[in-house]
Amino acid sequence: MAPIAITPPTIEVKSLESLSQRRHSLVDASRIGTKRKIICFSDFDGTILMQDTGHILFDNLGCGVERRKQLDEQIHNGERSFRDVSEEMWGSLDVPFDDGFEVMKEAMDLDRDFQTFHKFCINNNIPFNVISAGLKPVLRRVLDHFLGEEDSQHINIVANEVTMHPDNGQWKPVWIHDTELGHDKAKSINDWKDNARLTSDDGTIPMIIFIGDGVSDLPAAREADVLFARRGLRLEEYCLEHNIPYIPFDTFADIQKRLITIAKLDDEKTKGEGLPSNFNPRANMWRRASSRNAVPVFAAMTPKDEKMFIWPEAFAPLSGREDVDRPVAAPAA
Repeated sequence: MAPIAITPPTIEVKSLESLSQRRHSLVDASRIGTKRKIICFSDFDGTILMQDTGHILFDNLGCGVERRKQLDEQIHNGERSFRDVSEEMWGSLDVPFDDGFEVMKEAMDLDRDFQTFHKFCINNNIPFNVISAGLKPVLRRVLDHFLGEEDSQHINIVANEVTMHPDNGQWKPVWIHDTELGHDKAKSINDWKDNARLTSDDGTIPMIIFIGDGVSDLPAAREADVLFARRGLRLEEYCLEHNIPYIPFDTFADIQKRLITIAKLDDEKTKGEGLPSNFNPRANMWRRASSRNAVPVFAAMTPKDEKMFIWPEAFAPLSGREDVDRPVAAPAA
């Protein structure tokens, strides 16, 4: 079972005013002038938001800090599944949703450059998707708060829903997938790939970017062409420990600058022969075999003994889907 993402260090809470004051330091959000199709998938807690939305609620309105840490440890040591523990954590809440958000908004800090990166994605027709093990209504409210409801709607959120007991107000997650994780992030990205395979006539599949911070992001990250890992947190540590190529970032301004460079290089390469060297070759094979008229032979092109080498402890073949390859993330330039 994949471990839970590591909670980022406690940092000073920033106000919306201080975010506005720093706009002068952000990179330009205008169009980059390439035709390359790109799609972004990103974790939320610890990646876009510097804190963990669930932890804020649990610590202040639910089971409390000590019990939450005990439950986290049960996940880490494999005693209980992420889904089982999460149900206890969320079930410790019995407050109205609006009351919970009033507590949250006093303790939230968005990545200081995410708002400009979001504008950059809109201006360049880059779909941005949040892939999270959290609760969709909570994440949507956070994005509405920081971005405004109109801009927030440009972001697709793939996360779990929630119900509240009519009598005692207890929160209960409604899981996307019937697995121990509740939300299989890799499956969500592969579902998008399946749709792209059906709708593409010429094999021009968008370059897939994944952005994360914790080890639990690995199942989704391995499906991407390019992996961005927040510097100094567990995902980067794991990549370094296991020689997994990635691009580190401190803020979304770093991602934007690198993405502009990668897109321009790829735009030139796709006019000639193949993809640039910073692309994951396994994702490239999928890309070439993913048009409606192509035969998915990319798995046959990969030696059998390589299918498990990427993240062997996290790899789980899908029943009846042995043709699905597991690409490694693109190397840093």
